[in-house]
Amino acid sequence: MNVNRIDDRLAVSPQIAPDDLATLAAEGYRAVICNRPDGESADQPSFEEIERASRENGLEARYLPVASGLVRDEDAEEFTGAMRTLPGPVLAYCRSGTRSATLWALSEAKRRPLAEILGKTKAAGYDMSGVARRVANGGKTPTDTGDAHYKVVIVGAGAAGIAVAASLKARKSDLEIAIIDPAEIHYYQPGWTMVGGGIFEAQETAKTMGILIPKGVTWIKAAVAAFEPQNNAVILDGCRVVKYDRLVVCPGLKLDWGKVEGLVETLGRNGVTSNYRYDLAPYTWQLVQEMRGGTAIFTQPPMPIKCAGAPQKAMYLSADHWHRSGRLKNIDIHFCNAGGVLFGVKDYVPALMEYVKKYDAKLDFFHNLVAVDGPARKATFEVKEPEKEPRRVEMAFDMMHVCPPQTAPDFIRVSPLADQAGWVDVDQATLRHKRFDNIWALGDVMNAPNAKTAAAARKQAPTVAENIVADIAGRSAVAQYDGYGSCPLTVERGKIVLAEFGYGGVVKPTFPSFLIDGTRPSRAAWFLKEKMLPPIYWQAMLKGREWMAKPELDVAAE
Repeated sequence: MNVNRIDDRLAVSPQIAPDDLATLAAEGYRAVICNRPDGESADQPSFEEIERASRENGLEARYLPVASGLVRDEDAEEFTGAMRTLPGPVLAYCRSGTRSATLWALSEAKRRPLAEILGKTKAAGYDMSGVARRVANGGKTPTDTGDAHYKVVIVGAGAAGIAVAASLKARKSDLEIAIIDPAEIHYYQPGWTMVGGGIFEAQETAKTMGILIPKGVTWIKAAVAAFEPQNNAVILDGCRVVKYDRLVVCPGLKLDWGKVEGLVETLGRNGVTSNYRYDLAPYTWQLVQEMRGGTAIFTQPPMPIKCAGAPQKAMYLSADHWHRSGRLKNIDIHFCNAGGVLFGVKDYVPALMEYVKKYDAKLDFFHNLVAVDGPARKATFEVKEPEKEPRRVEMAFDMMHVCPPQTAPDFIRVSPLADQAGWVDVDQATLRHKRFDNIWALGDVMNAPNAKTAAAARKQAPTVAENIVADIAGRSAVAQYDGYGSCPLTVERGKIVLAEFGYGGVVKPTFPSFLIDGTRPSRAAWFLKEKMLPPIYWQAMLKGREWMAKPELDVAAE
C-alpha cells in the first residue's frame, strides 16, 4: 500500500486491498473514497469488499467511480461533497491515485492558488500539469485557443525581464513582445543594502513598473499560474491563456521566510530585520543607529541565494557605523554562514578578511539558522561540520540581520520547465531550455551554475536576445554566456572589494586594475547627497537609474 499525503485531511493512493483497512485505521484514517469503477481489471477487489472491511475497522466508505481519463465537473463537485461530510482524515484511491488527485485539484480550484494545488499534488507524486489549464479555469473545460498571442512572451519584469525586452527591441524593433508581471512597483534590490546602511532612502529604490516597460512591449499585469509548453501556452490567474512562439522565463526566485521557524512572526520587531525586504531595510538602519552594545548576528543560508555578498555587506556597513561612532568595542559581531567559506571565490577572501579582523567579527561557519524566538531574542542554528555529528546551538542576540532561505517560485517548481531541484533547466551557455527549443531562461530562476546577481542578468540578457533573434532567422545560437557575475562588496563607506567571476569561480575582471582591484579594498571619492559611495557601486546605480529612465536603451549590451 502506497499512501501519498496531499494535506492534513486527504491522502491518495493506488488500489488498496481489504486487508489494508486495518492498517489505515491504525494510522488514524477515518474514511475512504473509491474513485475506481468495479471491474476495471481482473485483480481488483470490488467496492463492496472494501466497504465491508472498512465497516469492520470503524471507517466510513464512499463510492465515487470515475472512468479513467474522463473526470467531469460533476465528479469534482461530488468529491467536494464527500470531503465535506466524511470524517477525516480521508484516503481516496483509484488505479494509480491519479484520478483521486485530479478530483481533489479540481475541487479545490476555487479555494486555493493553482501553484499551491500543483505543489501539493507534485509533492505527493502526481503531476497535474496536464490538467493545469482546467484547474486554472475553476474546473471548466478550456478552449484550445488562447486569449492572446505574441511572438515572444517574457515572464517576469525584474532586472532580467526588462533588460531582455530592451535587448530584443534594440535588435528587432518590430518584434511583437509581451511581458507578464503582476507587480505595480519595480525595485532596484541591490540598493536595499545601502538603505540598511543608511546611505539611500528606501523610496529611492522604487519605480512604477509602467514607466520601465520598454516602448512597444505589451505589459500583461497578471500572475502566471502554470505553463503548457507542449501547447506553447502560459496560463494566468483569472483563467486567461496567453500563447507564444517563443518564451523567456525570468521571474526571479522566492524568499522562503517560513522555512525558519518563528521568523515570520518576529520580522520587523524584537531586533530581527532583513535587507532582503523593502519594508525592513529601514528597520536595519534604525537598529544599527540605536545599538550601543550587545550581540549582533548576521546570517547566510545555504546556497543558492541572490547576491551572495549581501549578507556580508549588511555586516560590514553596520560595523563601519559602529566603528565610526566609537561603539564597536561594545558590540560582539557574529557572521553565521551555513557554508564553510567566507566567499566562494578564494581570490577575494584575503581582502575581505582585512575587514573581518578590523571589525573583530567572529565567523561561525556551517551555522544554518533554523528557528528564531523573537521575544526571547534567541536564535537556533543547525551546525553541520564535516566529519562531525550535526548539532544545534542557541545564540542570544540584541540585533539579528537574516538572509532568508531561497528557492524557485512555486509555479516554476511544479512546472514542466523545472529540473529535479525546481529550477528552470537550461543549457548553461546558450540559456536555451534543454527540452523545449522555443524556451529560454535567465536571471535567478535558472539552473546554470553561476552566481545569482543583477550583474549576471545584465550579461545574460544580450545572450538570450541574440539567440532568439538568430532562432527567428533560422540560424543556430550565436551567443554564449560564460557565467559572468560580480558583487561589489561594500566593506565600509567609500571602500569596496569588487568581486568579478565566471563559471567555476574563475576571476573575470572587466575594470582596469588602476581603477579598481577586487583583490584588495579600493577607495573612492564619489558623493551622493554628501554621502560617500564607491565608484563601481555608484556606476551600477547610475546604470540602473538610466535604464529605469530609458528602458528602451539596450543597457544589457553596454
